[in-house]
Amino acid sequence: DVTFHFRTQLCDDERTVIDDSKAVGTPMEITLLASMRIGEHTGVYPLVSKSMRRIAEGKDPVEWQIHTCGMANMFAYHSLGYDDLDELMKEPKPLYFVLELLKVQQPSEYNRETWALSDEERLKAVPVLHGQGNKFYKQGRYREATLKYKEAIICLKNVQTKVTASAERWTGEDGHHVNLNYCQCLLRMEEYYEVIEHTSDIINHHPGLVVKAFYLRGKAHMEVWNEAEARQVLQTGCWTWTPA
Repeated sequence: DVTFHFRTQLCDDERTVIDDSKAVGTPMEITLLASMRIGEHTGVYPLVSKSMRRIAEGKDPVEWQIHTCGMANMFAYHSLGYDDLDELMKEPKPLYFVLELLKVQQPSEYNRETWALSDEERLKAVPVLHGQGNKFYKQGRYREATLKYKEAIICLKNVQTKVTASAERWTGEDGHHVNLNYCQCLLRMEEYYEVIEHTSDIINHHPGLVVKAFYLRGKAHMEVWNEAEARQVLQTGCWTWTPA
């Protein structure tokens, strides 16, 4: 794992700066692979730059790519969300990179963020994160539990379009259990509107879990004084339930 500051510039007379990690105060951290080669994939720098900028903004760098690849997103919406990157995508130009090495770590010396994991590693992380979230929940540490559940959900979102037989468990019903636990924590933390939003996905995509989802959704509506919606949701949940 290598941590460094970087500055990306155009090879023009002004050395126009495209990105500068030191200016935004967020160094870059990458895991070097044996197969990586200098100069490889430089033609898609705007896509890489967008992800790095999202990291600096405290956002998930790959969330925007969940449903389609980066190129498909760009063609669908005609923009990467940054004018200078759009221009560079339309007219690729030679780039000049300045790197300042800050730290080098061996694999055993650090914990990678979930966005930096491979799909296989993300799937292995889900039950671990789920278990950690459950432990925090039982201790009444709902905010910590919420963070663990949310991290597990992000892992699942990043692999849900590439499901394999070994991944079906956590991208299916068990994955929605993570979502339900997340909603339970949000309810405890009085984040009622988020509960309403997240339970919609479960109700729409996993009928086997709708009773608990309807219950959480109904309670959230009650807490924000949506009496009519709460009554409708809870009644629907009762009609959906079939005793064994």
